[in-house]
Amino acid sequence: MAEPKEDSFLDDIEEAAAEEQEYSGGEISDEAAELDALRAERDALQDKFMRALADAENARKRSEKDRREAENYGGSKLARDMLPVHDNLKRALDTVTEDQRAGSAALFEGIELTLRELRNVFAKHGITVIDPQVGDRFDPQHHEAMFEAPLPGTKAGEIIQVSAQGFMLHDRILRPAQVGVSSNRD
Repeated sequence: MAEPKEDSFLDDIEEAAAEEQEYSGGEISDEAAELDALRAERDALQDKFMRALADAENARKRSEKDRREAENYGGSKLARDMLPVHDNLKRALDTVTEDQRAGSAALFEGIELTLRELRNVFAKHGITVIDPQVGDRFDPQHHEAMFEAPLPGTKAGEIIQVSAQGFMLHDRILRPAQVGVSSNRD
């Protein structure tokens, strides 16, 4: 009679199972490696995306700041060029005598109105006058010392003469006030 072939059949099943386990184990490790690579790529792309978002936000803030500065300070060159006009109109009015004023009242009234209108335009655009007075303390942030001289009855660092008014555009100096300063030593 025939001998049973059960032993070889079982060996074949065990070999097939071992082969299948080997094959599927290799497949799982390949899938795990691919999954790890995809996760790393996702993390890298997410990092790049977050950096790009931060860069875009910084660019937006920077452009907004630049826009505000251009709006506030864009006309500073024109404003600086207009300061001598203000100075000359003021000087013209300061040198007029009462006799001259009485003889040409309309002319001097026109000069006063022109100066007033120029100051209104300055104020409208954020330009303010720095108007130091004799006796005020010298401030190097707002004043430019044109000369220094000892003057009896004054303290060192006091303004003893104002040569020209200064001007500010918002919070920036257009031109410092030009002053003379006492050099008395206490």
